[in-house]
Amino acid sequence: MSIFRTIALFVYLFGYMIVHYSVLCKAERALAAGDTETVRQLVKKHIPHWSKGILNVTGVRLSVEGLDNIPKDGPCVFVANHRSYYDIPLLLASLDEPYGILAKEELGKIPLLNRWMKLLGCVFVQRDDVRASVRALNDATAIVESGRSFIIFPEGTRYKGEEGGAGEFKAGAFRIAVKTGAPVVPVAISGARGLFEAHGNRATPGSIHIRILPPIRTVGMSKAEQKIVDSYEGEASYTDTLARHLIPTKATLLQLGE
Repeated sequence: MSIFRTIALFVYLFGYMIVHYSVLCKAERALAAGDTETVRQLVKKHIPHWSKGILNVTGVRLSVEGLDNIPKDGPCVFVANHRSYYDIPLLLASLDEPYGILAKEELGKIPLLNRWMKLLGCVFVQRDDVRASVRALNDATAIVESGRSFIIFPEGTRYKGEEGGAGEFKAGAFRIAVKTGAPVVPVAISGARGLFEAHGNRATPGSIHIRILPPIRTVGMSKAEQKIVDSYEGEASYTDTLARHLIPTKATLLQLGE
């Protein structure tokens, strides 16, 4: 049965984009004309619908708590643990509206998907190139400064260890929040790896719980704390130091995901 669900997953994933190709073109024309509100409305309508469809087709039951913790008075930086390819559609289906994501450059090479991701405001990062990574973080910072929220997976890649674990956090992800003064909103995704990777990359039904935690304010950080952030260029070890002042530590995120 899982093989049929997997086939259905990919048929739906690309089928939706093909069927709605005219919508994609309309949004791209609006973007070229500077009509950002039309782009936002089209993205807000279709991206969550597409994401929820992926979950429905593969038998995913989703519950979300803490939507009222999302700030209403300005942009924020969502920080989520990363266990599965499903994490992206799960977040896009769960938050109050779809937001751009700091994504690996490989996703930017997938036809149709890459165009929708650009409309969404995603930034593609070349992880093995330090200068390219810095440029990507600067682009993401500019998006938040423009008033739009953004999603980051601070581990930088999917964590493939045991359930309940997490990879090392990358420092650059949190610099966006500190530099813009936007609050950090931790998001804990529980059980996502069991939907695909834990079953030999076959779509498998399951229940997922997402917890959106209260925002952590970054405005008012001392210069010493800001200096800590500015002095790191992707060093994962910085997290343990900065966590006391700004962000949940890895252990905290693990507790949230239990």
